[in-house]
Amino acid sequence: MGVFVSVFSVKIKRELKEKMEKYRDRVNWAEEVRGFIESRIRELEAEENYERILGVLEKARWSVPRGFSARSVREDRDSN
Repeated sequence: MGVFVSVFSVKIKRELKEKMEKYRDRVNWAEEVRGFIESRIRELEAEENYERILGVLEKARWSVPRGFSARSVREDRDSN
């Protein structure tokens, strides 16, 4: 089965389009835009995941036993 694609278009000023044309032999503009969109989507998804995880952690009802941190640090120092 093939990959389904959609067309996404944007309006830009004529001056910008002319400048893009000047560099079309050096820049694949479609690939540049695709890469930017993919990167931005990853950033937004990461932000959403971060917020979701924070929400889960805020609702968590667990704790660390008293003295655990100090004991762990001491054990780590003594093992070296």
